[in-house]
Amino acid sequence: MAAKALSFDVGDYVVYPKHGVGRVIELMNQEIAGMQLELYVLRFEKEKMTLRVPTNKAESVGMRKLSSDKTLKEALDVLKTKPKVKRTMWSRRAQEYEAKINSGDLVSIAEVTRDLFRADDQPEQSYSERQIFEAASSRLARELAAMEETDEPSALKKILEILNKYAPQYYAEKAE
Repeated sequence: MAAKALSFDVGDYVVYPKHGVGRVIELMNQEIAGMQLELYVLRFEKEKMTLRVPTNKAESVGMRKLSSDKTLKEALDVLKTKPKVKRTMWSRRAQEYEAKINSGDLVSIAEVTRDLFRADDQPEQSYSERQIFEAASSRLARELAAMEETDEPSALKKILEILNKYAPQYYAEKAE
């Protein structure tokens, strides 16, 4: 039953936690180490990467269909909330952010995007903060683009518009 719950068809968009949104381009059988394996062949356009995932391992590696509309709305609503920046060392926070991004969970990725967002009038980000922000916002934008059947730049623009609209009220609170 569990194996049937996770079946993807050629042409489906899927989310692979460590790489983001890809597309199933082929279902193939291949002999590896004397065993016949059925594989999903995934294509990640942005990274120009092809990945072969055994169909029986898809669930255990966290591969999933695109998020539901409800989850997408929840993720976009997270962008409108107050950033939660812990007062821990940057190296520890960076590890937590990377773990959230690699979890493949859209709401967690939205949290990282929100927490690391800097408006144009905000203090400069460090290089590593910027890198993690771009990784998170890009991952969020790719899933949004796939769900809304648009392109990544348009989806990223929508995300940044939400952040630019809501973030200033939280920075104003800080200044008071």
